[in-house]
Amino acid sequence: YQRRVHGGTGMIHCFTLKNPSFPEYTFTTESGVMCLDFHPQHASLLACGLYDGTVMVFDVRQKANKPIYMSNVKTGKHSDPVWQVYWEKEEAPKSPNFFSVSSDGRVSNWVLAKNELLYSNVIELKLTDDKEKGQTVDPDAALAGLSGGCCFDFNKFQESVFVVGTEEGKIRKCSKAYNSQYLETYEGHYMSVYSVQWNRYHPNVFLSASADWTVKLWEQHTKQPLVSFDLGSSVGEAAWAPYSSTVFAAVTADGKVHVYDLNENKHEPMCDQLVVRKAKLTRICFNPRSPIILVGDDRGTVLSLKLSPNLRKVTKADEGKNRQDVEIDKLNKIIDVTTKDRQLLERA
Repeated sequence: YQRRVHGGTGMIHCFTLKNPSFPEYTFTTESGVMCLDFHPQHASLLACGLYDGTVMVFDVRQKANKPIYMSNVKTGKHSDPVWQVYWEKEEAPKSPNFFSVSSDGRVSNWVLAKNELLYSNVIELKLTDDKEKGQTVDPDAALAGLSGGCCFDFNKFQESVFVVGTEEGKIRKCSKAYNSQYLETYEGHYMSVYSVQWNRYHPNVFLSASADWTVKLWEQHTKQPLVSFDLGSSVGEAAWAPYSSTVFAAVTADGKVHVYDLNENKHEPMCDQLVVRKAKLTRICFNPRSPIILVGDDRGTVLSLKLSPNLRKVTKADEGKNRQDVEIDKLNKIIDVTTKDRQLLERA
């Protein structure tokens, strides 16, 4: 898809890896497309967020170049660009629904009703945290409006809990059950947070990437980051690998892809490779089954890259041991060592 940081029309291309030179399906929109998400169970449903604040749902089986659902001003359209959309895993009696986060400070839920999109606000991202102990809320800050949301991710193990990255660099932990307060605030970045992602195996660990050149590893019960990685340029996105709890990759504005395996080296990347010149890399994602990553740049190009064998090592589980437990133990060892190192530094 094309991600445009100005007005004008947008375009969605759906490709197959069997023919990466020409799209299978193409849809056009009246505003630049900022984000996409395919439904995890109904593979033909594609939600997208636009630069003008609209959210849309396309059915890629339909040849018509128009969405089957679309928000408008009357039905709660965002007033600023939508940076991320995320389908909720469907449960039997519920209608399909997805979430969106926008620079207007709202995280919204959209339900696909019979004839229209029904919306509700999950949370409004206040600049101040009401529950910070011992601090009085500055009334001027409360009037300053809302904090722009840049990204979010829902915890796979606690579906009601999600984290949101904001324009001022704070990460807010929220719950679908409380729409007026944060569960926690994580401070470590000092510029916009462009991506947050929970670990696929460990229920308490997440990753964040920021314009401040860093990727940070967090444990949800600790306010400070466990580890910070300086990548030397603004980081567009960081993503966990589907095959290991300790492997992640990130893309930077200088055109590089960085791949880390914390089980092999906690400080240096296993690989950092220049893949584009004269363009900024903005997006990265892993293929869930094959050792392939996709990266996108700010000029509208998408590249598919294959991971070499040393970057896709899978830890074998001993007999009688669950794969999930093996991956959690592997990451816990790294967390324990990192925590002890920090305690020693603090004592010194």
